[in-house]
Amino acid sequence: MFRERLVQLICVVLAIACFIFSGRMLPRMNVLTGEQYLMLTIEKPTDALATNAVQRRVPISKIYQMETTRAVERGEALTVMFDGGLRKWEGHIGDEIALTWRTSEGEEIGRARIDARGGYGLRYTDDSVAGAPPIVAIGTALGALRGLLVDYLWLKVTWMKEKGLFYEVMADADLITRLQPRFPEVWAFHGHNMAYNISVVTNTPEERWAWVNAGIELVRNKGIRYNPNDLVLHKDLAFWFAHKLDGVADDAHLFYKREFAREWQFILGTPPYDIDQRRAWIKRIADAPVTIAQLEGTDPEMRPFLNKLEEQTKVLAARYRFDERGDFKRFLMLHGEWDARRTSAYAKLLGMRPSDEAAPGIAALDATFGDKVYAKQAEALLDFMRRKVLLDDYNMDPRLMFEYTRDTGPLDWRHPQAHALYWARRGEQFGQDRLDKGNDIYKAINNSRVEIQAMQALARSGLVGYDPFSGDNVTRLNDPRWIRVIDRKFRKLYDQYYTTRGSGSDSFTDFHENFMKGAIRELFHSGDVDGAKQILDELDSLYGRGGTVPNEQYAIDLPTFVRNVTFGEYEQQPDVARTDVYTVLERGFREGLLLDRKEVLDEALRFAAELTTFFRGARWNDFVNAFGEGRMKELLGELDDSVPAVFAKVLTDANTPLLDRLVIYGKAPEDLRASVYDRVLPQLEVEFKGSRLSNSSLTVDRVFPEPPGLDEYRRVAAARAAARVAERNDAERSAAQRK
Repeated sequence: MFRERLVQLICVVLAIACFIFSGRMLPRMNVLTGEQYLMLTIEKPTDALATNAVQRRVPISKIYQMETTRAVERGEALTVMFDGGLRKWEGHIGDEIALTWRTSEGEEIGRARIDARGGYGLRYTDDSVAGAPPIVAIGTALGALRGLLVDYLWLKVTWMKEKGLFYEVMADADLITRLQPRFPEVWAFHGHNMAYNISVVTNTPEERWAWVNAGIELVRNKGIRYNPNDLVLHKDLAFWFAHKLDGVADDAHLFYKREFAREWQFILGTPPYDIDQRRAWIKRIADAPVTIAQLEGTDPEMRPFLNKLEEQTKVLAARYRFDERGDFKRFLMLHGEWDARRTSAYAKLLGMRPSDEAAPGIAALDATFGDKVYAKQAEALLDFMRRKVLLDDYNMDPRLMFEYTRDTGPLDWRHPQAHALYWARRGEQFGQDRLDKGNDIYKAINNSRVEIQAMQALARSGLVGYDPFSGDNVTRLNDPRWIRVIDRKFRKLYDQYYTTRGSGSDSFTDFHENFMKGAIRELFHSGDVDGAKQILDELDSLYGRGGTVPNEQYAIDLPTFVRNVTFGEYEQQPDVARTDVYTVLERGFREGLLLDRKEVLDEALRFAAELTTFFRGARWNDFVNAFGEGRMKELLGELDDSVPAVFAKVLTDANTPLLDRLVIYGKAPEDLRASVYDRVLPQLEVEFKGSRLSNSSLTVDRVFPEPPGLDEYRRVAAARAAARVAERNDAERSAAQRK
């Protein structure tokens, strides 16, 4: 009996020793059996490449940025798949490159010469510790026992979540992500727990936003870095942007929209309206230099500008100073606030002056980014910093941002749905091919739904206007440029899922039919009768007389169809009212003022007033959320402000000739001109200086004069804005006290 017990004990000890030994040997086995690496001569930060350089072996799996700085004419051809196999670099042995790679301490950035390539490349996937935190090495050492530990923790956190122990589950969920970072489900679980479960039990909008943002950042900045090809994780993240931030179910959704727009306006600035200009704008960021050295090489005046910037910002607190190896995100936020202060109509209306703490920063940026002598260098530096911040702080690739803008429509990154589209589309691009086309096809269909629904939301509210100093909600206008984008996307999805069992393609037809019905109404109200008639004919061929079951619902005249579609829809879809008001007003301003068709403008103003009255008297408009804000207040506020908002949009639409817009402005009533003068003046000044009109004897003051009563309007508007801010603060304090 004793001998049997002893044998069992020895076997258990040997088994544990084998587990531990195999775990400790795994990293070395990975190297011996296929870890590919580059042998590089790496430049020290202060030395030239040719002197005092250090030779290092850098695993390819740890490289996530790599670009050629100097190519050799001869040498062995070389192709490197890096960043998890998602990107390709082609060149030769001997080329000089700029690269960034992960280490156990974080990351390293440098310039190097490629001396050789090693490793056998026998494996399909990267090694299990590639880019992972140090604790993963401990998990690797546990060998097979790591899986048992992760299984136990996963069962535990699932049970705790069912019991409502949301805070308590945090530590164990975090431990799972550290032990098994290639486990996508736990990242989604952990992020959802913070963004949805914990956020709703906090007491203030600021606390809620902190938890929602933390959940999004966890999955975006960490989870997807470790699981760059997992479609479902991308879909979950995209859905959070669409539902949690852009939806209205959360009591704090208005606060989320304001904070999100503020952050992205400070990071990227206000994008151009014109689609070609917007593509060029984001491409400029995507093509920006990778390193400061490359940036200097593009312009001999760059180094003097950088030196001046460092000198001017020395007076600031250390966290705000410009440092070539510092926190570019924090500096971009500082610059964004400075730029917004310069252009903010409300900052001018309220006479805002920087605080004693902010004044040195404003002065430093005035002396550098505000210096016209260095305008070219300032723009290039901004592009460089924005590219780096997007990659490092948001895990977003500017090249993909450009591609998606080029291939879809005018994405405005201040809108949560633009991010929903980005992550859904990225998941489709890099993860869909890895799915089982039979059992897992529903995952791809769900992801495609999120993407096309994001396009629909951008069509209804994709034109963003935001003044960070106003205290107001974000202005979101309909953007009809997305209508044909959605039509093309539907046809692609229909063909893509046509053979999918369970009527995969048919799941998109109801969406397409309903959306295009609304598009007909929108185009009709905006005056694009031909475009509306074309879509009506297309619907008749797809779902009417040319449908599977022929019917006559689309075989009617256009005005009658529009009335039939509009009737009863506003209560079910309040956002449709916003779209209708904006399109009708836009047509009213363009035709009524430019073409002297007073009846068109009168009809548009009457329609806007009646619809606002309808919503103000509706039975559900007075619902108030937990933070004292009416759930319909955003819509009512936008309807109240719709006339000046749409008039400003018309005056700044670069697709309309500048002279036509100046005519529209000159014919508008004085009070309407006063309501938009400060808002549109900066853009019109820039356009005027670049136009042929500036070569004549005309001046911007003559073609765009101040309207009478402007000072009085500014005074009233300032008082109204201050009252709104005070009202919101009182409501938030009252809500916090009730909590």
